[in-house]
Amino acid sequence: MSTPESLIPKFQISRLLKQDQHGRRISLLGSIDGQQGILTAERTAFATESLETLQAFHAAISKVNNLGDNDIYRWYLASSSDSSNASQQGTQQDLKLNLIWPCTEQHIKKYSDQKLRMVTETPAIYKDHVRPYMQAKREEGRLNWVFNILEGRTEQEDVVLRDDGHGLEDAFLMLPDLNWDRKTLSSLHLLALVHRRDIWSLRDLRKKHVPWLKYLRQRVLESTVSLYPDLEMDELKLYVHYHHRCWLQNAYLRLSDQPTYYHFHIHVVNVMLEAGATQATGKAFGLENLVSQLETLAGDEDASLADVSLTYYLGEASELWTEIFAPLKLKGGVQPKSQ
Repeated sequence: MSTPESLIPKFQISRLLKQDQHGRRISLLGSIDGQQGILTAERTAFATESLETLQAFHAAISKVNNLGDNDIYRWYLASSSDSSNASQQGTQQDLKLNLIWPCTEQHIKKYSDQKLRMVTETPAIYKDHVRPYMQAKREEGRLNWVFNILEGRTEQEDVVLRDDGHGLEDAFLMLPDLNWDRKTLSSLHLLALVHRRDIWSLRDLRKKHVPWLKYLRQRVLESTVSLYPDLEMDELKLYVHYHHRCWLQNAYLRLSDQPTYYHFHIHVVNVMLEAGATQATGKAFGLENLVSQLETLAGDEDASLADVSLTYYLGEASELWTEIFAPLKLKGGVQPKSQ
């Protein structure tokens, strides 16, 4: 059986799927032993501590070090330096590699360039179309890997903090996002997964959840600065995604096309982190803004974000577009409506 490290040299490139992050990340389609796979390579933040570290930057991938693997997903640190120029501490590992092998057609669509569409999800569209879509995805067992992490059965080596709170409703754990190198604080990116299972997405948040969200925010901030003392709370940004793929160290939130997973979690990033697509308007919802919106909602304690219209963008290859919003557009049902 092939070792994780041996798969990278065997990868046969077919074509470029996408280049993003200002040219720092590329996704390549290829194959290993006749089965298709996707290799994503991203340059980590450059070391700038001294002239020597700057001179240590090199051009060819070597020293591939497997960080972990889960099912068809693997992630690595590697070096783009020549061993002849390596420092006494060893060759600098300045590349992050993510390998999906074997990959599916859904993966290929996800990593390929695609046209984007702005859509408005009204309360009616959410109730009649999107909520049933979420239910179907959960029933496919796509969250089993999340529950395994939360219950301590898998990937505990990646958990950087576990907070039991006052019980399961308050408990959460934190892991590094797959796209963070785990050392460059200016690009820090963590995910806080809550233990409670009744909140699938921000749509399930109600006015009665405001005290819990405020408690969670404070504990996440306190925990992060405790883990990384060089950071202060006002250097951190917390946000929530809706219909977006997130990557935990376990390929984490994926399986087949899995990175779209409906289990409430919070992103914790350094405010200096470049605001790429995952933080863009229509993808990221600031936690503090969500709390404020809940506090000002009309109605009793059960008033929720399921009662408001949300506008965001989707790729044309997204199932949400092809199965819900494109057909609704043909029927004239996507435009914002007064509620």
